[in-house]
Parts: sequence; structure tokens; C-alpha cells
Amino acid sequence: MNGNNSKKSRILVIDDEKEITALLSETLQLSGYQCDTADSAEDGLRKLRRRSGYDLLITDVRLPDASGLEVLEITGKKYPFTPVIVITGFATIESTKTALRMGAVDYIPKPFTASTVISAVGRALHTSMGRTRDRVTRKIIYQSRIMEQVFELVNKVAKTDSTILITGESGTGKELVARAVHSNSLRATQPFVSVNSGALPEGLLESELFGHVKGAFTGATATTHGRFQVADGGTLFLDEVGNMSMAMQVKLLRVLQDGEFSPVGSPKVLKTDVRLIAATNMNLEDAMGRNEFREDLYYRLNVIEVHIPPLRQRTDDILPLAEYFLARLTGHENRSTCVLGPDTVSMLLSYPWPGNVRELENTMERAWVLCEDGIIEPEDLPVRIRLDRQEPESLRPGPEGVGLDTLLKNIEKHYILDALKKSGGNKTHAARLLGLKRTTLLARMGNLGITAETGRKT
Repeated sequence: MNGNNSKKSRILVIDDEKEITALLSETLQLSGYQCDTADSAEDGLRKLRRRSGYDLLITDVRLPDASGLEVLEITGKKYPFTPVIVITGFATIESTKTALRMGAVDYIPKPFTASTVISAVGRALHTSMGRTRDRVTRKIIYQSRIMEQVFELVNKVAKTDSTILITGESGTGKELVARAVHSNSLRATQPFVSVNSGALPEGLLESELFGHVKGAFTGATATTHGRFQVADGGTLFLDEVGNMSMAMQVKLLRVLQDGEFSPVGSPKVLKTDVRLIAATNMNLEDAMGRNEFREDLYYRLNVIEVHIPPLRQRTDDILPLAEYFLARLTGHENRSTCVLGPDTVSMLLSYPWPGNVRELENTMERAWVLCEDGIIEPEDLPVRIRLDRQEPESLRPGPEGVGLDTLLKNIEKHYILDALKKSGGNKTHAARLLGLKRTTLLARMGNLGITAETGRKT
């Protein structure tokens, strides 16, 4: 929910260091967010009371009049739909763990870079199916039998310490499932720490995971603890693991084999006890075939695989999810309820949802904003959903009739374009949807004049 959405996310920053609040405010506003600041716990809580519609709170652990943990506790009780990120100094690893156990969704270590802040903010605003931070049962809405089977497996494996690989398309809710595993595990009272390995370049990812010592590289002005150290005793969720470089894969493999790692720039070997849950939207077996993913790491990660099916394969979940998102928005903004009109319901059920649950959530927020008279009509939905039900003009016979060869080419082109749209431009996935080999699909695309970039998400 950044500047590309229907409304700008509103963020409150609480820190008594003016340089920090100025840096955070400038960074967030340049990225399209609205930002307010406060220099004390009292001032911050006063602003929360006056304007409870903040989408995110960022607070330092050390404040002049109270602990940031107290702010976290009060926010959790009074504003449960507002996620909290804590800012922590290098010497406060225990308070960081405590904050994560209390329900903070992430932490930003000092000193930090703009990219670190934006990455943490993006995770906080998107990963918890919106703004709920119920740390016991983060809302996972489903009615389909296929998702019942997923959670039957989750309940079986949660009590173990086995490494889990969660697979599924982008937007299916892989982090929610990882949190469900953690919440039902013997580590539930310890931190759940999340890292998006696809959002960071290799150098920053190594520092993020293992920490670094002062002077380890340009800009390393203080020693920083890595996520493996903060997650010690708890669960580390490593998202988009398929995007890791081969060098980082070797270092991750060492941690999984020996439970040991070294901070960047330090010869010291540290021990860690974490339960690792990895996730990917890639086919790692295909990546192994291309020598882009290590076979030994794959089998270390894939002790137990939990596959999350795409939304188009569990249509029984579409309406319950849509209604949940609407109810949550209504409760958050204190507005009257919006309900789905019958034509809207039909469109939602027939649309393939290439962006999965995340796309449905954003669609419901847009429809809720545009809704009039309490009923969401088709015109409140994005154009792509309304057009998806219309028969393409190229497939209809004209007044002069139709040439069969032309019609067959148009039909083939229509279904290839549709598969590319549903797969976000991923040719391998589109070929699977069409029951073709990737090379066959590329050849047919060439014959039909479909460019390699067609259907790719921007």
C-alpha cells in the first residue's frame, strides 16, 4: 500500500533523535507515503488517539519518557489493526527479541539505509493480509477442501523442528502460512523473523542475515546483529529463497548443516538455534537443472513441502476472502458496510486472479473506496476484471462470415495471450497452463507475432 494504491499509507514515526525522524520522514515521503513524527512516547500516543487511522507505526525502543515496548503494548491493545516496526540500536538484541515476541512485525537496526527502511515498511504493509497483527491467529480465511488439506499438513508439521519449504505463486499467502506454523509450534513464544531475500542485493542480504561488525564495509559505522542472531530460539522465515546467489546459497547451507555463521568482517563463529521456513514462487527443480540452485541446499530446505494453491484453483475461498477484506476495512475506517452486488459476485468468481489473494485484497479496497449506496457494482471493479468476461472481437464472425484459418489463429493467439496474462509473462508457467513445452510455446508466439515481453508484469 504505497503511492501506487488508491490511497497513500499513513505512517507515524516516534523517535527522540531529530536526525532520525528527519531522515525517516524524508525517505518515506519520497517513496509516496504520508509521514507524521513524534519525539516522545506521550506525543506519539497523543497523535495515535487524535488520528487512529495510521497504517503503520515505527517507534524507537529507547524513548525519553517511556520504553518503545510500552508503546508497542498500548498500540496492540488499543489499535490492533496498526502494525508496529521497532527501531533498535546494536546493543539491544534482547529488547528486539522481546518486541518481536510482543507482536512487532519487524525491526530496523541502527544505523540504517533508505533501502532497509523501505523494504521493512513494504513488508509490514503487505505481508499480514493488510493491517491485522493478531499474533496468535493471523487471519487465514478459507472454505475450500484444498486449503483444509494444506492446514491439516501445517498442523502436523508445526510441532516438529523440521525445515519447511513453502511453495506457491506470488500473493498466495506464504508468509501467513509460515506464521501459522510458528504460532502452533513449540517456539511460539520466541521471535518470528522474516527476511525477503529477493528484495536485497547479495552484499546487503549477507549483512541482513548474519550481521556485520563496525568497519566491515563502507557505511558500517556500528556493529549490527543479523536476523539469524535475533531469531535464535525462534523461527526465521526466508522468502524468495530461489533468488539467492550461488555464493549466498553456500553460506546458508553452512548454517543449516552446522548451525554456525560468521558476521560480515568478523572471524568469530556464532551458534544459532532457529527453525528455518523457506518460501519460493520458483520451480527450484527447474532452477537446479539450469545450475542456478544447489541440489544439496534444495534437499536441506525441502524436508517438508507445503504447497499453497493459487486462488483460481480454490474458488470457494474467493467470496469469504472478499467479504473479510470488506469487513476489515469497514471496521478500520468506521464506515458503513459495503456488500457485493450479484453481477459483481459473478465477475469475482469467474476472474482467474493472477495476483492471487493479494490482488483480491487490493481489488476489494478499491471497490470499497468507490462504493456508493452500500452495494459494490461491476463498475467499482478494475477494468481488467470487467473485460476478462468479454469475448474478444477477433473471435466473433463478421457480417461477411469468417475464414477458418484466421479464426483458428485468433483463437490460438487469444489463449496464449490469456495464459501469459495469468502467468504474469512467465513463459514456463504459461506453457504449463496450455499443456505445451516452453520451446513449443515460444515457436507459436513467434508465428503469431506475439513478442517476448507480452504479458510481463511491470
